[in-house]
Amino acid sequence: MVENVSEAALRKEEKLKELLAGYGSIAIAYSGGVDSTYLADVAHEVLGDSAGLILADSPSMPRSELAEAKAMARARGWNLVVVATNEFRNEAFLRNDAQRCYHCKVERFDTMKAYTAERDIAVVAHGENADDARDSTRVGAVAASERGVVAPLQEVGLTKDELRILSRRRNLPTWNKASFACLATRIPTGTRLDIAELAKVEQAEEVLKRLGFHQYRVRRYGDLARIEIESGQFARVIDPEVRTAILAELAPLGYRHITLDLAGYGGGTMG
Repeated sequence: MVENVSEAALRKEEKLKELLAGYGSIAIAYSGGVDSTYLADVAHEVLGDSAGLILADSPSMPRSELAEAKAMARARGWNLVVVATNEFRNEAFLRNDAQRCYHCKVERFDTMKAYTAERDIAVVAHGENADDARDSTRVGAVAASERGVVAPLQEVGLTKDELRILSRRRNLPTWNKASFACLATRIPTGTRLDIAELAKVEQAEEVLKRLGFHQYRVRRYGDLARIEIESGQFARVIDPEVRTAILAELAPLGYRHITLDLAGYGGGTMG
C-alpha cells in the first residue's frame, strides 16, 4: 500500500511540473539514486523526448550502480547518454582535500554543459533537494551554482522524505533505495585517491550487498577496513556464518584488520 502523500508534497510536485515545462528542454545529471530518478520520471512525463539524462561514468561509481541506473532508464524509456568524465586526471581532485567534491562536480558539470551546448538543450539540472540546502559541507553545490546548473527539486522545496513517498507513488523502485555517495568518500580526507584502492572498496561493499545488507559503507585506512552498517544489523554481521564470509572475502583484498564501527552507519567520519 502506498503511504499517504501530503497535500503539501503533491502541490510541490505540481509546481515542479510547471517549472520543468517552462524550461522547454532539460538534461539531468542522473545517477540512479532516489533524487535524480524521481526528477527524471517527472521530467519525462512533462517534456517527453525533450528531457534527457546524462550519467557520468568514472572509477568512483561502482559497476553495479552504473548497471542498475542504465537498466532503470531503459525500462522507463528515458533518453540516456553515458559520458566518461576525467576527474581522476585532475591533481586537485586526487589530493582528496575538503574541496574534492567541488573539483569532481566542476569536471562533471563542464562535461554536461559542453554536451548540451552542442545540442541546444536549454537547461542542465541536478538532483539537489531541499534538505541538501541545509548542509554547508556540500561544496559540489557551489560548482553547480557557478555553472548555472539548476536544482528544481530544491527550488520547489521537496525534501528527501517527500521524494521517497512520491517515488513510491510513481512505482519507482528507488523509493527505498539506500543512500549512496561516490567511492572516493570511503578514503580518509588528505589521503591521495588511487583507482586500485577504490576498486578494492567497491569489491568489499559488493560483499556486504550480496550478504543482504541494505545501508553500508566500507571505509579504507590502508590495510584496515571499517565497516559501517545500521545499528539494527549489528547482531547479523557478527553471526558466525556472516562474519566468516566477510573475513574470507575481504582478506584477499588486502585488509589485514576488519572492524565494525559501533557508531553505526552515518556515525563515523573520514576526516
